[in-house]
Amino acid sequence: MRLADDAGRPALPYEDPEGGAPLRCCLRPSSPGERIALVTYAPLRRWAAGRGIDPGAYDEQGPVFVHAAPCTPDPAAGHPFAHPGALRAVRRYDGAGHILGGRVLTLGEDGDAQLDAALQEAFADPRTVLAHVRAVEFGCFLYEVRRP
Repeated sequence: MRLADDAGRPALPYEDPEGGAPLRCCLRPSSPGERIALVTYAPLRRWAAGRGIDPGAYDEQGPVFVHAAPCTPDPAAGHPFAHPGALRAVRRYDGAGHILGGRVLTLGEDGDAQLDAALQEAFADPRTVLAHVRAVEFGCFLYEVRRP
């Protein structure tokens, strides 16, 4: 992704002047002055390729932020990017990579509990094998959750 993204374009690193970009590589917001890049990412395509399936028309690609250089994730407790007021979509997929449905959330003070409930609901359907959490405003893929 740091050389060429899923659309075949080269990454164009820049210094983030303000910080706060949701970094997909380490699941945290960027800090002011960090070198990052906005790249095109096709998360379902990558998952499907590992399973030898073709998600067909559901093979969408969208923007994600990554560090310009390799980084080390620092796992934090709770869901990444679950701040109050955030608009999130939880989209669920079956084993063929087809969308089964989704839910849009406006996160409150306990965004972790809201996301936990939405994911429990998603995986209550036995056909659901993975869920994507996305930022509604920009369509950015934030992270994937696979069936526990």
